[in-house]
Amino acid sequence: MLVLSGCGLISSDVTNFDLTLKPKSFTLDTASWQITQQQADTFLNTPCQMTQQNVCTSAAAQACAMGCTGRCGASNTCELDLDVGVYKMIDLGMEQPELNTINKEPVIKVTIDSVQYEVTSNTLNVATPPMTLYVAPMSIMDPKDPMSKAVGTVDPVPAMTTVALRDITYTSDGKANLVAIMGNYKNPFNVIVGATLTLKKGDMVPSGKLDAQVDIKAHAAP
Repeated sequence: MLVLSGCGLISSDVTNFDLTLKPKSFTLDTASWQITQQQADTFLNTPCQMTQQNVCTSAAAQACAMGCTGRCGASNTCELDLDVGVYKMIDLGMEQPELNTINKEPVIKVTIDSVQYEVTSNTLNVATPPMTLYVAPMSIMDPKDPMSKAVGTVDPVPAMTTVALRDITYTSDGKANLVAIMGNYKNPFNVIVGATLTLKKGDMVPSGKLDAQVDIKAHAAP
């Protein structure tokens, strides 16, 4: 599968390991932001100057309990960024126990066959922004962390709409980022879905939730 075991990799008698993962489910739940329409309207009507971003930063703490940031928009009123950051941990050694037969080698050569997503239910009253799929070490849960590496993007999902299984759009180094973290199969890692939904003056506060799953198919082979 890769090179001879004497070189520290997998012996040549190994031909193919299926690394297809069980589907990973993710939920975007607007309740996590804990913000009411009244709180949002008060914040979004706050006057500001582009040179005084701290006004909106401070006001955001009063408007939203967590997962949001404020900034001054082009209309000189505050805008609110609602952050999405949900993750699932993957332990290849546990999900694919046959990997334990490959001489305990620390690294395998991985080929990505496909990364797909499906929206199985959706009661959101607004369209989602584009969402990005990241991979990161197990200790990293934040898509904005420098150690989170983008794999690909998911197109905006219209309000109240589900999406049949389809491919993500890979970033320029997306497959390489996924290959690198799956190749070190002894180290569990996180798959993270990240996005930012921006509210401007007059916008409705999002309500509802979206359930989706990510399917990763790969193999290790010569």
